[in-house]
Amino acid sequence: MSDQAKPQEDTVLKVPVFEEELSVDIRTFDTGRGVRVNKTVTEQPVTVDELLMHEQVDVHRVAIDQVLESGAALPTARYEGDVLIVPVLEEVLVVEKRMKLKEELHITRTRIEASQAQTVVLKKEHVSIERFDESNPLST
Repeated sequence: MSDQAKPQEDTVLKVPVFEEELSVDIRTFDTGRGVRVNKTVTEQPVTVDELLMHEQVDVHRVAIDQVLESGAALPTARYEGDVLIVPVLEEVLVVEKRMKLKEELHITRTRIEASQAQTVVLKKEHVSIERFDESNPLST
């Protein structure tokens, strides 16, 4: 760095710091324009005479526990006199395992005899013995 680029040690840098303040006051003014509301409620009893009706039902559960045949028509709601009969159905899982003949394998054994010529290399070892006097061992 050159001497001109270096700050001088006795130079003081001052940074101003600002702060804002808020002051809130509430004042009441009489504008002379008030509002008045009056409400009056009257009551008058009235007699109402009406014929009301309600119905009561009794429900009896009748256990059937019968498995329907496959493809049979499903029972529907019906009346027997004044009694409404509503069938309650439940699906149940029926698992059945059966054997199915998928295919057959027909296997026929046939014996065929045929002569075939081949060249085969056979190895054979030969040994020859030659005797020397008793000081010499046998050689093979």
